[in-house]
Amino acid sequence: MSAPVPLPDLPVTFRPTRTRAVLLTVGGALFAVLTAIALLLARLGAAERLTFILTGALFFGVTLLFSRPRVVADRDGVTVVNLTTRRRLAWPEVLRVNLRSGDPWVFLDLADGTSLPAMGIQPGIAKQRAIRDAKALRALAEEYGTSSRR
Repeated sequence: MSAPVPLPDLPVTFRPTRTRAVLLTVGGALFAVLTAIALLLARLGAAERLTFILTGALFFGVTLLFSRPRVVADRDGVTVVNLTTRRRLAWPEVLRVNLRSGDPWVFLDLADGTSLPAMGIQPGIAKQRAIRDAKALRALAEEYGTSSRR
């Protein structure tokens, strides 16, 4: 049997920092390159230059959106921020924290019978960190959720 996972200090934020760094770097570089092309090509008109810059800004905005996911846990519950949604859950609502082999991110089994993806913990680039974060979130859910249900 494995040793119990120590509870992290609260509040704690789980997010895929390496993935976020890669996304923001690529998005910023793409924006810079497209802006440089727009400004350096003398043959472009004003509308074409603006199109290049807006395209770069659009790509950067998409990478910002992809870097948004996080899971924030505090004593009262957990906030799950995914690409376009944000949901606040009290600990008793979280029945189980799952990260199975091959899953793209953690899934939370909820008391209402549904499952909520928590994209802030994903094993993509940093698998060991995602496993450690999932175990920490599971320990928090067991500590605060079950003590509230008694």
